[in-house]
Amino acid sequence: MGDNTGRVTTCARASIGNCEMSQINLGQSPPGQQGKSRSKLPLILIFVLSLAPVLAAVLVYFNPSLRPASSVAYGMLIDPQRPVPAPASLALTTIDGQPFDLATLNGKWVLATADSGDCTDDCAKKLFIWRNAHASQGKEVERLKRIWFITDDAPVPQKVLDAYKGTIMVRVKPEQLAAFLYPQDGKNPVNKGLNNFLWMIDPLGNLFIQYPEDADPSKIRDELRKLLSNSRIG
Repeated sequence: MGDNTGRVTTCARASIGNCEMSQINLGQSPPGQQGKSRSKLPLILIFVLSLAPVLAAVLVYFNPSLRPASSVAYGMLIDPQRPVPAPASLALTTIDGQPFDLATLNGKWVLATADSGDCTDDCAKKLFIWRNAHASQGKEVERLKRIWFITDDAPVPQKVLDAYKGTIMVRVKPEQLAAFLYPQDGKNPVNKGLNNFLWMIDPLGNLFIQYPEDADPSKIRDELRKLLSNSRIG
């Protein structure tokens, strides 16, 4: 039969005395199939390459040690993030006595601080840092809100009211606020320094970063600018 490993010759009788010969290749792809296989390879490579940045981002997110030093937050990230409590657990009232629900600020980046109503120099410094950091964000200012948690019934000096217009001022029981900011030690806000920090709440309503009261204002401003530039929420 000859060399039949590559081809088999068949005869199909089409009419009396006529025989049509055809050849069928064995062990070879049908015409055009190899080309189709090769044409899929670039698509597969493009798909794999498109996934690479996503996989790398996930890896870095879950392994902070892999992040470059310049990408590490200046403030302390809250882990795990804590959602804003319901009004029953965090009862807030404005300085004119109206109830205020912190969840109404969802959708905004909230810059928060806490202190007594008489607002001495340390308190004013924190309000100043947030006001200037907010004002320096250019076209992004509408994405931000500022709030001051007043932890007692002391009247707020008129000069403070005038200097920090635009800051939402609400009174709160310190033990309720501490339960939100420090859930492991909510009954001892003084021991944890309730008034010693600046806080940020994300647009999803989660407490997620903390700065010390003596933080560098320029570093806070720059970090806030990067956050707003890179974030698509709020």
